[in-house]
Amino acid sequence: MDILAEARRVFDIEGAALAKTSELLDHTFISIVKQIAECTGKVAVTGIGKSGHIARKIAATFSSLGTPSFYLHPAEAMHGDLGMLSANDIVIAISHSGESDEILRILSGIKLIGAALIGITSNANSTLAHASDIVQILPNFQEACYLGLAPTSSTTAVLCFGDALAIVASGIYGFQESDFGKVHPAGSLGKKLLLKVDDLMASGEEISMVHNGSPLKDAVIGLCKGSGIVLIMEKNDRLAGVITDGDLRRQLEKGVNVYQLYVQEVMTKSPVTIFSGKMAAEALGKFKEKKITHMPVLKDGKVVGVIGLQDILKAGIIDQDLQRWPCK
Repeated sequence: MDILAEARRVFDIEGAALAKTSELLDHTFISIVKQIAECTGKVAVTGIGKSGHIARKIAATFSSLGTPSFYLHPAEAMHGDLGMLSANDIVIAISHSGESDEILRILSGIKLIGAALIGITSNANSTLAHASDIVQILPNFQEACYLGLAPTSSTTAVLCFGDALAIVASGIYGFQESDFGKVHPAGSLGKKLLLKVDDLMASGEEISMVHNGSPLKDAVIGLCKGSGIVLIMEKNDRLAGVITDGDLRRQLEKGVNVYQLYVQEVMTKSPVTIFSGKMAAEALGKFKEKKITHMPVLKDGKVVGVIGLQDILKAGIIDQDLQRWPCK
């Protein structure tokens, strides 16, 4: 066997199945997606065997993109899980043959409950096709399995069909990044979409501050606390500038006596800042662009906190290029 040739044959066959499925999309797809978008209940997706695995994935994709959905195991449905359904729900039943025993046994229960039934099958004359309120008939694909037995092309096509339903429905809802973050709060992506600067910044006594005109040694003491940045403040509580570890290092490299300097001689007078309420991901972008590690956080022109690069990284918001941008 030519291993790579055999692998490419699988890709070619399954790719052809996807292309074939795309070409057949018509008013039936439109009817299905509109019914899903207008559903006031939940979408249950059911299937058995390989179709069951695909059904689980489709239900998960629906849920992550704004359509409340769950997988309904057809065998468990016969033992009480039909109670998960209500009359305002939709059931999407997947069966290549349209004659899977486990699927057929729950059809009458679905009808009695009053949920809408959408069938996805390759058999237009099947029991599932005749029982469905809307049925999507898919072609009989050439399976990629060299025996022609294992569901491969057929399941790939159904999976892509389900993804298309979920994505188009989410577009009809106007599903946004912030909505996506609400249902993915634990992952890096969710944190990127939800966490704000205010959630991560240091504030109050956690911030090192000295007044403008103070000896530089006062700022050095603040830096020794490990904050990485000292804010230089005017008497009206406005920010005059900042001194960072890097500023102090550069003075020491010059060989000057830092104990004879004042903060205004060393500070950065127009530091990079960020406004309260901005997303932490935006702060990360500023850190990357300016190659710095700390920023004052402002609200109405006054300092309310300090955000550090490490605060963002510890929260799980990661930049893949982090190792390539040294800080000043």
